Amino acid sequence: MSNKHPSPGQSQRDDATFGYVFPAIRGVQAGREYYASMCPLRLIPRIFLFDEEELVPEMRAQRVLNKGRIPELSTYIVDNTDSYVFSAITASIDAEVKFRPLGPDHSKSKLGELHVPMDARFIINDGQHRRAAIEVALRESPELGDETIAVVFFLDIGLDRCQQMFADLNRNSVRPSKSIGVLYDHRDDDSQLTRLIVLRSDFYRDIVEMERSTLSPRSRKLFTLSSLYQATKALLSNREREDIDSLALLATDYWESVAKHMPEWRQVHARKLSAGEVRRDFLHSHGTVLHSLGHVGNALLRLQPRVWKQKLGKLTALDWSRSNTELWEGRAMIGGRVSKAGHNVTLTTNAIKLHLGLELTADEQRVEQAHTGRDHG
Repeated sequence: MSNKHPSPGQSQRDDATFGYVFPAIRGVQAGREYYASMCPLRLIPRIFLFDEEELVPEMRAQRVLNKGRIPELSTYIVDNTDSYVFSAITASIDAEVKFRPLGPDHSKSKLGELHVPMDARFIINDGQHRRAAIEVALRESPELGDETIAVVFFLDIGLDRCQQMFADLNRNSVRPSKSIGVLYDHRDDDSQLTRLIVLRSDFYRDIVEMERSTLSPRSRKLFTLSSLYQATKALLSNREREDIDSLALLATDYWESVAKHMPEWRQVHARKLSAGEVRRDFLHSHGTVLHSLGHVGNALLRLQPRVWKQKLGKLTALDWSRSNTELWEGRAMIGGRVSKAGHNVTLTTNAIKLHLGLELTADEQRVEQAHTGRDHG
């Protein structure tokens, strides 16, 4: 065997067999050795294979691939070749492997080469969608093949252990809240716009929860960043994209104008009412209504750009209390509980529009007629 070290994953003759050699760091978890390495992207589709999808669930070591996620992930890589980030793939190796330490004291060295026979079976325990996305991205951008992704190798033989690894790896994983996603997303213009609204508005900065996507009864906040994000997307949808700064000024102006006609919001800001009391008794502090106000604002800004602020004045006279079931039950509420369903957002939007004297769109009219049996055209 040559003394020249092969590149990661490169095949070479080893004890009369061909195999893969990975530069690796050795570690120990639960008394078992595992190895961390870097693998070129071009090798990921070749060595990491999926279980056959036609197998029944109890005979697989991982979930069936959700192919609908692949285009979004692969596009993310190709569109952001200078800044994409992928976390490590976790895989188990069903084979006898050899770790050859490097350095003067081989017995203690954690740095070395992991030798894996060519007929070894690699099973992805975490990262099968990343693997599929990499394969698709390489077809469009082959130059990505020399870039690398971290791979953590566990040594396991047998289906039971692989299934348990999948369960353990996903047992304690927690998806980040939608609000924290908006807060940290610097690629999405709407996320940037929403952050600018909060940062530039003393009023909203005080009542918007920036990290969590749910509010506890004791929270001092009225809205989550994720609900303001959805509402602002609705506000600016189908609008010719100006520069972000100008759009942020317009959106901030709109939301601050809305707040002028919501006395309970202002009382929360002034510490005269608790946010929990307002959320309990009124609907206007819930995401469904905020989303609807975004749609209403979109129509006002498009159709009545000179008088939209005057039109918003009628919001003050609207009874937003949850006890007003004659208006809100079946619209913002179902069985007394606030509903975020798109159908309910539309019906809530309709109620606000009709109160402000705005015409409904054709789609809104169809939804309204199905709800009330009356034509509001």
